[in-house]
Amino acid sequence: MIQALKGVRNVTSGTMKLAVSELSIPVPWGEIRGKVWGPDHGRPVLCLHGWADNCGTFNTLLPLLPKDFRYVAVDLAGHGRSSHRPPGVLYAFPSYVMDVRRVVDALQWRKFSIIGHSMGGNIAGMFSALYPEMVDSMILLDSYGFLPTELKEIPKVLRQGMDEMIQFEKKMEDVKTRVYTYDKAVERLLVGNQSLTEESAKILLERGLVEVDGGVVFSRDFRINLKNVVRISLEQCLELQSRIEASVLVVLAESGFEKIFAEADQKKFTSALLQAYRDRHDTVVKVPGDHHVHLNNPEAVALLVSEFLQNKALSASTGSGDVHSPKL
Repeated sequence: MIQALKGVRNVTSGTMKLAVSELSIPVPWGEIRGKVWGPDHGRPVLCLHGWADNCGTFNTLLPLLPKDFRYVAVDLAGHGRSSHRPPGVLYAFPSYVMDVRRVVDALQWRKFSIIGHSMGGNIAGMFSALYPEMVDSMILLDSYGFLPTELKEIPKVLRQGMDEMIQFEKKMEDVKTRVYTYDKAVERLLVGNQSLTEESAKILLERGLVEVDGGVVFSRDFRINLKNVVRISLEQCLELQSRIEASVLVVLAESGFEKIFAEADQKKFTSALLQAYRDRHDTVVKVPGDHHVHLNNPEAVALLVSEFLQNKALSASTGSGDVHSPKL
């Protein structure tokens, strides 16, 4: 059963108002939480945040987008207000993709669009490849949709992730959760995420902190920091990419992942993925800004995203009969 929590409030940006409500979707180990923006009848859009962030990453962007869409932004498992995975379970991309399938099944969405930032874009890419009939358009915000790994490196990564998990489990009972003051928590988040402004950090911490005696603790599961053991090669990424039927918009930040993946070995991966999008006649653009440009300076991407949704998602839905957004 889908639950709407904490009622509904209005968020105003310029001449636009979006109704916003809290969302809870039951899963076998707890719940997936999130936020819902826009009218019940709106064309559905699923919003997936990046690693260690939460659905608050879309707080500044969504009010700038077309008001005739219904945006559901979720906290991925182990992030924000969503439940942590059960003990002994690693966090990996296929598990997140399964979570997306659970969410859209609960929402009774048959066809929808996806906006994914960073890791959320990689989840979106894999989901769109596995369920191409369900996704009509995909927007990647500083993400390539896939994260290739050198074939020879995969066994090493797999072993490292397993070893990290074993060591984590041995230390679990002795590790005490660190308690921060709010100001120190903001400072800690900024140190680990230099692409965030202080204002953006505070937005993420609205869902990223839990009050305890003596201060606050970070809500995210420490296991998300362990090595992701499920990796795929460039050849596998390109095969999955070829199965995507959705129209794709790739928005790269000039000071974002493109700089992070600037080394020759990494560049060949990103170049191959971007060329494959262009060969499919998808759109690849660059905007000024850093990895969190959509949160820090949403105006830099809002027009691009808005025009793409209106041109691709709405046109794809005309006469399809696939729109179904149950009242939450």
